[in-house]
Amino acid sequence: MAIVVHELEVLIEARYPLIYLLTSEEERAEQAIAAISQIEPTRRLFVWTLTHGIVEYGSARAPAQHNTVSPQAAIEWVVRRGEPGIFIFKDLHPFIDLAPVKRWLRDAVAGFKGTDKVLVLMSPIQQIPTELEKEVVVVEFPLPGPGELNELLNVHLSQAPDKLRILSDAGREKLVKAALGLTKDEADKVYRKAEVVSGRLTEAEVDIVLSEKKQIIKRNGILEYLEFDDTIDSVGGLAELKRWLTQRSDAFTERARQYGLPQPKGLLILGVPGCGKSLIAKTTARLWGLPLLRLDIGRVYDGSMVGRSEANLRNALRVAESISPVILFIDEVDKAFAGAGGSSDSDGGTSMRIFGSFLTWMQEKTSPVFVMATANRVERLPSEFLRKGRFDEIFFVDLPGDTERREIARIHLGKRRADTSGFDIAELSSSCEGYSGAEIEQGLVAAMYGAFAQNREFNQFDILAALKSTRPLSQTMTEQVSALRNWAKQRARPADSMSADYRRMEF
Repeated sequence: MAIVVHELEVLIEARYPLIYLLTSEEERAEQAIAAISQIEPTRRLFVWTLTHGIVEYGSARAPAQHNTVSPQAAIEWVVRRGEPGIFIFKDLHPFIDLAPVKRWLRDAVAGFKGTDKVLVLMSPIQQIPTELEKEVVVVEFPLPGPGELNELLNVHLSQAPDKLRILSDAGREKLVKAALGLTKDEADKVYRKAEVVSGRLTEAEVDIVLSEKKQIIKRNGILEYLEFDDTIDSVGGLAELKRWLTQRSDAFTERARQYGLPQPKGLLILGVPGCGKSLIAKTTARLWGLPLLRLDIGRVYDGSMVGRSEANLRNALRVAESISPVILFIDEVDKAFAGAGGSSDSDGGTSMRIFGSFLTWMQEKTSPVFVMATANRVERLPSEFLRKGRFDEIFFVDLPGDTERREIARIHLGKRRADTSGFDIAELSSSCEGYSGAEIEQGLVAAMYGAFAQNREFNQFDILAALKSTRPLSQTMTEQVSALRNWAKQRARPADSMSADYRRMEF
């Protein structure tokens, strides 16, 4: 936070007339600005809200300035005031597109020249009219870092009985790290919850903090905290992709930084539907020992208010960065960004802005957030998304070959029966040539349902009959599969190390 506070101080001291402060933590932001205002004793701090009008900061009983509840009247009062000051306007974004408000803001910018007056628009949503784009500077107020969370933890410990104040350095570090990504108020509530549940704050309460943190992330509605029990060994085939991921299992450690390795950026996995792309993305989190967050781009879009969609994405990415290192999983990204690179303006340009913001973040991010994206239809992805530098590697997952199909059959049979000696794996593999891993699994499930209905154990013939009764995607969508293979042959790396070139199958 110190860097942002210093930036705010520089902007205010440099007499920037209009600052847009993005934050949902009004109290922390106000305290930071109040500290800056005290540098110059003659500069007073005022706060405007739609409910109370303009009130001087720190004067709880001070009356509001007369008739300043409306945004236009409040800005007019600021413009006409001759004394220096910092004026915080909370949640002005619903009114900022009104013609009188825009005009008064532009008058304020013009009138503040040569004076010691600064207007700070504080809001969790960025909404800047075109008329003000050249006049405003945007500053993002960060979530509390380890230092602030450690101070908050000290406050809780100081209020606890003497016998409960003992906390090891390792335990303290884990409690602070577990709360990263929360606002100060959220962290305060989580620590209080741990105290209520167990009557103490020790390393043992880390799980309580994490569980509440997961709930907060889920309530975000855009990010989802995924917990997955399967390991990477439960994925059949894809040996080359597994080797690549295993090599980078310690890529986010301090040892890797000392060795001089850069932090991995991300991975794009293209391929035929049902061939394990999403599964390997989920199991990578266990392999690397990192949290897994799923970003649902569809939930980002919000047509209720202009600028809300962009704010949703920005907040989600900020949360992901704050709890890094983390894996950010985007499933079927081809659907999420389909057509975003075109010229369609059917949604007022929202899709273009969302896509542009995401690309910029991917290019400029310095935090250890590893983006894992999967796609089935590469032709739907904008070209900007695929250029070198966005991802560390692009892998192509083809339909499984014979060796992979045998491994997939063994895995799924082994999940359901301890003894699989009665099954001919080789025959099963040859009978499902052209099938994806998901289709092989569904064939097995269908065989089990049939046998269950007859109150008997399923067998080899049940599975063969179930597979024969279905037509795989490679037959029903031959053109799509062939087009994807042709594109990937020269542009992507094969996920399977069993062949030097992509298999070409005729159906």
